[in-house]
Amino acid sequence: MRSCENVWRTECALAEEEGGTRRIDMKRMMEAVLCLGMLMAAMLVLTPVAAAHGCTVMDAAGKYGFTLTGVLITSTGAVPAAAVGRAIVDVSGHVTGSESRSVGGGYAEETMSGTLTVNSDCTGTMTLEFFAAGTLARTSVLSVVFVKNQTELQMVQKSLILPNGVAVPVVITAVAKKQFTE
Repeated sequence: MRSCENVWRTECALAEEEGGTRRIDMKRMMEAVLCLGMLMAAMLVLTPVAAAHGCTVMDAAGKYGFTLTGVLITSTGAVPAAAVGRAIVDVSGHVTGSESRSVGGGYAEETMSGTLTVNSDCTGTMTLEFFAAGTLARTSVLSVVFVKNQTELQMVQKSLILPNGVAVPVVITAVAKKQFTE
């Protein structure tokens, strides 16, 4: 059997020589189809699969370190925000943790509590309530995607709601990485 490259090159050359009107015989066509099938099979075997079973909350469980950066959009303009913290996700998707944050230069230590949902396609949602000195400061909802075999989360904040119900527009992204992997 000729190599796949030779099959295609020969057919193209013959077609050009005969003004594109030459009919490809069945044997050569089958060789080309077989070569294409073998190439596709090789690509499937050699392409790494992230996780055959997809992502789960159970696999997301662990201790994470995270950073967050972005801006809050107020009537007077954009206010920069940044944070660093630690979060623990349990096997049922309950999230607890703490963060040190700076918003417009104002620093605060906060705790958080909430939930994480994980879809089999490794996307999900995290809903968190943040507390300063035991008082609710805000509720944040984030869209998440797990990467690197579910050891890292990349997030964008969907909403920030103050305790009085006022929604504050934000452009905030965050990255969380598992601190320990077993």
